[in-house]
Amino acid sequence: MKVYLNGKLVDKKEAKISVFDHGYLYGDGVFEGIRVYNCLVFKLKEHIDRLYESAHTITLGISFTKKAMIDAVVKTLKENKLKDAYVRLVVSRGEGDLGLDPRKCKGNQTMVIIADKIVLYPKELYQKGMAIITVPTVRNHPEALNPQLKSLNYLNNILAKIEASNSGYQEALMLNHLGYVAECTGDNIFMVKNDALYTPPQCMGTLKGITRNTVLDIARKLKIPAHEHIFTRHEIYNADECFLTGTAAEIIPVVKIDERAIGDAKPGNVTKRIMKEFHKLTKTDGVKYSL
Repeated sequence: MKVYLNGKLVDKKEAKISVFDHGYLYGDGVFEGIRVYNCLVFKLKEHIDRLYESAHTITLGISFTKKAMIDAVVKTLKENKLKDAYVRLVVSRGEGDLGLDPRKCKGNQTMVIIADKIVLYPKELYQKGMAIITVPTVRNHPEALNPQLKSLNYLNNILAKIEASNSGYQEALMLNHLGYVAECTGDNIFMVKNDALYTPPQCMGTLKGITRNTVLDIARKLKIPAHEHIFTRHEIYNADECFLTGTAAEIIPVVKIDERAIGDAKPGNVTKRIMKEFHKLTKTDGVKYSL
């Protein structure tokens, strides 16, 4: 495996950063996870735009242009001869001292691109649906650490993931500080009620998911009413269908939450229609390259 590190492709074993890097010491950096389908980097422009938005919010000026960043992603995939892959793109503040002050990093940011395979959930769960559980850890308060900021500090999500794992579940539903449904540890959440689609608005402590926005676009195309609306667990327990969305997860049906069956405890028709349309898009919507 070749890893892109600060402008060069190096062997995996040589891909090293300083122990004084602020990304390692403090989670001071941003990242994106990107999917590749048959030599098409899905929604690459949207991912790069979100990366730069996150960087701007934490006052991290990325030295690469967006075009150069796109070229670097494609170069890494071609070097590793990957047709289908998951790309992790990371930009940290770079090497500083042991203090918090980012000015001590002197602008020497670290940029890493890793291209590899990923399987987030077993294949059968996409066919039969999965069960999830609500956990005590709530989503970060938007004015403490805005969940729309895709930073290297993912401890909030990891703590919730631990609670789900300890309870025997693969995924956790997280509420926000007001008790409304926010999202899961790595995925956005949708519910279907009376053939209409609902997902929490971004102001409720959710990430501006690329796949989430793609699903909203698909709903408009299929003329499925779609609403960004707050809801509680009561509403989702009594939904007709439920599914999660994310770059790594894609679209996965949820058939049980907190031991309550959702609908008839099977992936529903609206979910299946959206999944089918999504898989069509993965063949056309992105940056194409050849090996």
